[in-house]
Amino acid sequence: MPGVPLSENLRREYENLFNTCTTRPDCTKVVEALVAKLQANKARYQSVSEAIGIPWSFVAVIHNMEAGLNFSRHLHNGDPLAARTVQVPAGRPKTGNPPFTWAESAGDALAMKGLSAATDWSLAGTLYQLERYNGWGYRLRHPHVLSPYLWSFSNHYTSGKYVADGTWSDSAVSKQCGAAVLLRRMAENGQVEFADQPAPLPKSKPLVVRHSMKKSKDAAIAARVEELQRWLNTFPGIFVKEDGVPGDRTSEAYKKVTGSYLPGDPRG
Repeated sequence: MPGVPLSENLRREYENLFNTCTTRPDCTKVVEALVAKLQANKARYQSVSEAIGIPWSFVAVIHNMEAGLNFSRHLHNGDPLAARTVQVPAGRPKTGNPPFTWAESAGDALAMKGLSAATDWSLAGTLYQLERYNGWGYRLRHPHVLSPYLWSFSNHYTSGKYVADGTWSDSAVSKQCGAAVLLRRMAENGQVEFADQPAPLPKSKPLVVRHSMKKSKDAAIAARVEELQRWLNTFPGIFVKEDGVPGDRTSEAYKKVTGSYLPGDPRG
């Protein structure tokens, strides 16, 4: 299947989708649990990512997509490490003898894709490499469906997926959380950043709400907080969950834009 170049139009598409990505309410608990597991294994992902100069978060979300976070499986496709891969790509790693360590296999999988410190690891570049890792079948053959490999569990995906190699179903729904959805939540948590997202500069005066770690029982105040969070998310490099809670992350984002924390924040 032919490749897809990272054009300026595609770059803008990725950025817009990521900036407007929200987790479906019924999937929130699953996403939070997955993000916690990725963070708990950060050191293990870094042991591979730092050796070749790529973000640990990329390795982490690929591990979830391809192997269900199982460290006894190949990063290529989820086959057991006890032997070389059988599914596509078959026969990996080509060197060495099984059983392979997870790090050996992961390094081979990433090198096979040509990933390195020289790869474009901007926000759009990262999403491009995620879609490329899975293949361009959705984009080229079913462009009416955004790839669930990236967007499943979000507002950008409803249904449509390959149920087997070469077998498409418009009604089938992915049961796996998309990689971009995980990255978005990690960005909201401050666990990942993208080098191309500059520090924001104030453009207008925002709404002002008081810092709190709880959502107000007053619907009008909660709505005001969500409006502030939506405003903050219009600035590059800021990813805040629009949940109506004016907590530490919202206050930190507010400081990036205005130069001060939210009123009531003890750090201010």
